[in-house]
Amino acid sequence: MWDIFISVLALLAGVGVFIAGMNMMGDGIEQSAGSGLKRLLGRISDNRFAGVGIGAAVTAIVQSSSATSVMVIGFVNAGIMTLMQATAIIMGANIGTTITGVLVSLSSLPISEFMALLAFIGVMMTFVKSDKVKRIGGALCGLGLIFVGLDLMSAAFKGPAINNFFIDIFKVVDFPLLLILIGVLFTALIQSSSAATGVIIIMAGTGAISVQSALFIVLGSNIGTCVTAALASMGANVNAKRTALLHLTFNVLGTALFTVILWVFGDFIVGTLQTLLPDNAQMQIAWFHVIFNVSTTLVLLPFIRQLVALATWAIKDKKVDEEQLRLKFVDDRLLTTPPVAIMQVQKELEYMVSLAKENMQNSFVSITEGKEDYTQAISKNEAIVDFTNSAVTRFLIKLSSHVSDKDEKSIGAYFHVLNDVERIGDHAENFHEIGVEMLQKELTFSAEAMQELKDMRDKVMQMFDIAQAAFISGDAKDLVKLTALENEVDEMKRSLTASHFSRLAIGECRMELSPYFSSAISGLERVADHLINVGYSILNPTGSQSQAVRESKIKL
Repeated sequence: MWDIFISVLALLAGVGVFIAGMNMMGDGIEQSAGSGLKRLLGRISDNRFAGVGIGAAVTAIVQSSSATSVMVIGFVNAGIMTLMQATAIIMGANIGTTITGVLVSLSSLPISEFMALLAFIGVMMTFVKSDKVKRIGGALCGLGLIFVGLDLMSAAFKGPAINNFFIDIFKVVDFPLLLILIGVLFTALIQSSSAATGVIIIMAGTGAISVQSALFIVLGSNIGTCVTAALASMGANVNAKRTALLHLTFNVLGTALFTVILWVFGDFIVGTLQTLLPDNAQMQIAWFHVIFNVSTTLVLLPFIRQLVALATWAIKDKKVDEEQLRLKFVDDRLLTTPPVAIMQVQKELEYMVSLAKENMQNSFVSITEGKEDYTQAISKNEAIVDFTNSAVTRFLIKLSSHVSDKDEKSIGAYFHVLNDVERIGDHAENFHEIGVEMLQKELTFSAEAMQELKDMRDKVMQMFDIAQAAFISGDAKDLVKLTALENEVDEMKRSLTASHFSRLAIGECRMELSPYFSSAISGLERVADHLINVGYSILNPTGSQSQAVRESKIKL
């Protein structure tokens, strides 16, 4: 009994090292392929074949179908991915996760010691200053640790006591449905179908379990992995819950189909695998896993619409409070994939900038046309801008500990952009309030003053177009022009102030209009300052735009 206890401890240690290696390799690959991952997810479309390919590729990068599923639920919850798109990607994720099983099966070849050496090589690479080399080193170290974990698991089964223990168990527990249930529970417990499959492959390789029994447990692991997605959907919107249900439905249907096939034709299937891959139980199970997921996808892919309809019918729409504020592109579930989270924060900020710009365009209507038409629209947009500022700030604080040095600089820039855009929104609201108050007091600027305000407003809106385009594209080619316009706005403030006092002196302007005019031109000048910060954020991630602006002014 003591030998069995020690062997179980060694097995658990091996599983721990294996999962740690998988996570490290996934993180290293994900950081190295961050821009590629963004490009992949940026190509999401309604093409189901493309969706499957993207799902498989992303899962191969992050080394976890559960992580991909959680990320997809985050996209659906944020409203930027449809159920159709999500279903195709989840199908692809099931194919992508089979790579780990194939990797595990390589431990049956005489290369384990060489692969384990990668752990040492990878660690040495992390001491290099280059971030790129460090990321590659992390991935290699993770790959090496996977094989170290596999060796530990294999060593745990070398003792006859534990081998006989499991052989005796599976002589009794040989009913297919019970084996599937074991796979479900084991995978749900360790929250990783890849790790569960890895353990089963190792057990089959040492003879602790028959190949046919192992195949049924592997089928069960595909259902157990849905637990992670189900947990991720808790507290999410209806479509996110439907996505988790689709994940479960897809895996249950595939498992049910192959359970029947394996139950009826088990001897034939095992015999065929043994013929194709003789004396290698690990390879037999790994490639059965590949065949299972590819075949299930091919069978169910034509029925995506029906699967979505079933999930929609099963989980009814709830009455949603349309006034409830929520982020449009960002969801906490995206924290599992930092490069994607950074991409979504950029989109959230672009949306925030567009709302502030819309408010700037509408805010002067109350001054120039004496109308209150946009009061409700401006208030609604301002509420979203304020909410986005605080919500994205909280998200970035949580994200900052998970990103690379390069993305950390982006986060620094985003913090400042959030603050600048929020202040622009405040100024836009102030402009509208100036006009409304003047309207209530029946005050109107002179034709000359009105034209001056319009000219200054138009100049600021030109800056808005340039700063917005620079922030979205990351192209700095128009920043010198942005600085030139900001200089012009500064000069306009001085000249308009002088003109205003000249009109006051000769009686062409009423004294009670003075605070409104001064507030308007001062506000426009401050908006120009904030737009300079937004535009230059692409060059100065620390948020210190003033030095860059001064240098640009010197060049001019």
